[in-house]
Amino acid sequence: MEEPIILEYSLAGKRGITFPSAVTDNRPLGTILPEKYMRKASASLPEVSEPEVVRHFTRLSQKNFSADTNFYPLGSCTMKYNPKMNEAACGLPGFKDLHPYQSESTVQGTLQLLWNLEQCLCELTGMGSFSLHPAAGAHGEFVGLKVAAAHFKAKGQKRSKVIVPDTAHGTNPASAALAGFSVVSVPSNVRGRIDKEKLKSMMDSEVALVMVTCPNTLGLFEDEIVEIADIVHKQGGLLYMDGANFNALVGLVHPAKLGFDIMHLNLHKTFSVPHGGGGPGAGPVGVTSELSVYLPDPRIQKNEKGFILQDNCELSIGKVRSYFGSTGALIRAYTYIRSLGHDGLKAVSKNAILNANYLLEKLKPHFAPFIDEPCMHECVLSASAYAKQGFRTLDIVKRLLDYGFYAPTIYFPLIVPEAMMVEPTETESKKSMDDFVRAIEKILAEGKKDPQFLRSAPHTTPVRRLDEVAAARNPVLRW
Repeated sequence: MEEPIILEYSLAGKRGITFPSAVTDNRPLGTILPEKYMRKASASLPEVSEPEVVRHFTRLSQKNFSADTNFYPLGSCTMKYNPKMNEAACGLPGFKDLHPYQSESTVQGTLQLLWNLEQCLCELTGMGSFSLHPAAGAHGEFVGLKVAAAHFKAKGQKRSKVIVPDTAHGTNPASAALAGFSVVSVPSNVRGRIDKEKLKSMMDSEVALVMVTCPNTLGLFEDEIVEIADIVHKQGGLLYMDGANFNALVGLVHPAKLGFDIMHLNLHKTFSVPHGGGGPGAGPVGVTSELSVYLPDPRIQKNEKGFILQDNCELSIGKVRSYFGSTGALIRAYTYIRSLGHDGLKAVSKNAILNANYLLEKLKPHFAPFIDEPCMHECVLSASAYAKQGFRTLDIVKRLLDYGFYAPTIYFPLIVPEAMMVEPTETESKKSMDDFVRAIEKILAEGKKDPQFLRSAPHTTPVRRLDEVAAARNPVLRW
């Protein structure tokens, strides 16, 4: 038997990391693995031709809903078309073949792109600095909260509370609790905005942040945000913006000018990075210049020789993940920004608002809007009137699957009874929205005629109506 081949190698990056020796063993597998793990008989594998394999997996792919195949109106999630140009840019050899431990001198192009992206995000938001590290929106919230905690610690202040409106994204209170804060909810007023007077009465020296989703989950812009910022700042607190709905504001509003101190952006929403299925996402965090010293390590710095990764910044909250963010997602977002430019991004926001209001007007005869006024990027409707007729929001959207539309977000925000939240984004045509409205109208007619037919929908999908009660009581947490 041949002697094993020993491969000694090291790849010294900027941190001088040396990999351990790797060994390749040329012995037969049966002499390496324990006997109990070895097959006693050959595996029974089907003999199929290449066309059969291709057709099998193609058919499986055709059963999936995606933004490439169907209208995907998930409210607050901005499931919009992902330009294929972004994929081509991300797949260029100079990007896709990089190794995370390469020397800085060999990754100057990527560092320059990431540095440029930071500058673009600062320009679009008015913030002083951005960190590209966070993996997604909730991670960005957590990082922003840790930045705030570091800021108050440096000032010698013990602030333990975070105020979250009832129209905020559900991850806000979870992130605040994870960061060690107690969470207090502030209610909305009759116009669906933060109750300014209630907030004023809740503000004290214990409040670290007020976390505002803007536009909020009712699809409404917080039109008193400047006054709210003043209330928060007078008590020494910070104002946080959940920027997951920034698809309605790009090129139109600078959050920093509204009084926000910290914000995150979901690049996998606003900036067209593929979204869903658990990732990868990107949730960069922007802060005012005063707070930039607390951003995570490493920071990209530019000097006379090029770009470097600066570690161990004195007041930094430290590392929040391995390597440097979801670089592939960041490259896609940068491609999107540069391809559209400022005017193109502004047009995106205007069209997103136009499409959402078009659907709102088309659907208002059938559903009561929770707040009857123009919306921003999404509209929130209530199907509570149909409960007396024997069917609910869940039944309506399950039936939508049979018509070739993905279901909108439902039962959120929690303050809206039988809520249905629809976000068409700017990438849907008038025809696709009209088709969606016609499908809704047909479904309502079906429900009025035979409610049980809707309660058992969907009827044509590979997986039919699930027993949600049984699933909640007996969850299957592994394959």
